[in-house]
Amino acid sequence: MTEQTVRRVLTEHARLDADAQTIAVDADLHAAGMSSHASVNVMLGLEDELDIEFPDEMLNKQTFSSIASIIAAVDSLAG
Repeated sequence: MTEQTVRRVLTEHARLDADAQTIAVDADLHAAGMSSHASVNVMLGLEDELDIEFPDEMLNKQTFSSIASIIAAVDSLAG
C-alpha cells in the first residue's frame, strides 16, 4: 500500500518528466525532473495522505531521492 500511495502523491505533486507509475523504485527522482520545490510538495502531500510528520533530520535530498527511500522513510515514521 505504501508504494501505491507514494506513487500517487508523486503523480500529483512531483512534476516528473516520466509517469510516476512506471519509474523504478530505485530510480533517481531528481534526475527524473523533481525539483526541490516539488520535493516539499511531495513531503506535504505524504504528510496529509498518511497523517505523519517528517522530522527535520529527514528533510533532505536523500530522503526524497527515490521511491524506495521515500517508502523507507514513511515506514520508519509509521512504525
